Amino acid sequence: MPEKRICLIAGLGNPGDEYAKTRHNAGFMVIDELADTFSISVKKKKYETIYGRGLIKSIDVMLVKPVAFMNKSGPPIYALSSFYKIIKKDILIIHDDIDLAFGRIKISQRGGSGGHKGIKSLIDSFGSDNIPRIRLGIGRCESRTSVSDYVLDRFRDNEEDELNHMINTARDAAVTFLFSGIVEAMNKFNEKRNIMKNA
Repeated sequence: MPEKRICLIAGLGNPGDEYAKTRHNAGFMVIDELADTFSISVKKKKYETIYGRGLIKSIDVMLVKPVAFMNKSGPPIYALSSFYKIIKKDILIIHDDIDLAFGRIKISQRGGSGGHKGIKSLIDSFGSDNIPRIRLGIGRCESRTSVSDYVLDRFRDNEEDELNHMINTARDAAVTFLFSGIVEAMNKFNEKRNIMKNA
């Protein structure tokens, strides 16, 4: 009998209250939104992750947040996916991207790390860059603030509406990935302007 299909959606971020709601934790925010929308409790612990398992409509899904720091995200996600025999095409990684304008998302089937240490750790752990992902645009800092300081800053109050729109769009893109695959998700969400229109 074939193994039952399980999909894994992992958001990248840093653990701890001091990093909550920072730009680098945008991936965690999408996991929280998926968990809230589909009533999946993300509280179980295994392999330096916290995760929850439940149904998104009819699909068996694990929602995962590594509790290792960002640059060590790969080994916990690899260990969890290996334990549950989840194949790479059924894994989706959600992470922040400073090279993408704030409020935009972009879905990729594969690709390099682009300097993102969490993605580099994943590529090293899986031995492949063929890992589907949703990139969340956090933009670049216009001041002289260093990149490392910028990504650990919290989103500003005046960014909240656009941030929520981006998170909701990423949630919808993840659901499309589950039911229709990465190519359909790319076609649906990469071809249109997914940034909020000015009122």
